Amino acid sequence: MSGTFVDLGFVTAPSGVVVLGMVSWLDAWRELGEPLSVRAGAAAKAGGGHLREAEWECEAVAVPAAADRPLAVRATTEPSAFDEEPTVATLEVELGLPWPEGVDSPVLLGDLPVDRGGMAVGDAVGLDAWTGLEDEPADGLADLSYWGRYAEDAHARFGGERIPQPGGVEGPYGWLDLPVAEALALEAEISAWRGRRSGRGVATSVEPHVDYFTFRRAGVHHPLRVGAIEVGGCPVLGIDWCQGDHSVRHHGGRDWGQAFPVTLEADAAGGTVLRWTIPPYDAEED
Repeated sequence: MSGTFVDLGFVTAPSGVVVLGMVSWLDAWRELGEPLSVRAGAAAKAGGGHLREAEWECEAVAVPAAADRPLAVRATTEPSAFDEEPTVATLEVELGLPWPEGVDSPVLLGDLPVDRGGMAVGDAVGLDAWTGLEDEPADGLADLSYWGRYAEDAHARFGGERIPQPGGVEGPYGWLDLPVAEALALEAEISAWRGRRSGRGVATSVEPHVDYFTFRRAGVHHPLRVGAIEVGGCPVLGIDWCQGDHSVRHHGGRDWGQAFPVTLEADAAGGTVLRWTIPPYDAEED
């Protein structure tokens, strides 16, 4: 494991509250009662805490933070249990606040599983605006991709370019930044074409530009799959997870004991940081 922190970027917290949460559920908080910002604000007033919808898989941690400055986010890495590529081992967020006097040890806030959809760090109020799979894209655009056994035949018929994928691997054919209606119409045309021959073997996907997808696209060239986007007028960092690594290491989440401690700790300069620590993978223990 590399103990050296690498910089991932910056977030801001104009509300005075930073949230580290599971991406798959960020848009669900507002459907299940009070908005995320209300729950996070209450936790921050108590010094920080873990948030969870008991009957759902929504989880997050919220902490107080300085509202008047950028907050650095960084990470240490370790080799993935899947392909030995770097993956996050420790995630750390500067909070811009001094470490309280008289507190001599880290403060445990709870623990978080690794979400298959990724994790997000950002302002609590800003994240209230997060758009998920059922939402409309603010820019009215979408990406269309297709792949499969007869993708080359489809490419000869319809065109398209290779869509970048994490790790520089060859991606599917498709188009970026199409108007949603155009993307859906073209997908229907490809589907109708493939349906005229049994076993044509071409799959399609339309991904509207909601936040759930755009943070992944923003991080496609980052070695840790970190993407910076704006949500609710605030810069947010999303951390995608390699699906292979997630399946080997994190599949099952909390139900299988795969939840990892989140703490408040003092940094070398006497400031306070939020730290999420994922211990090294132990194949025998697994």
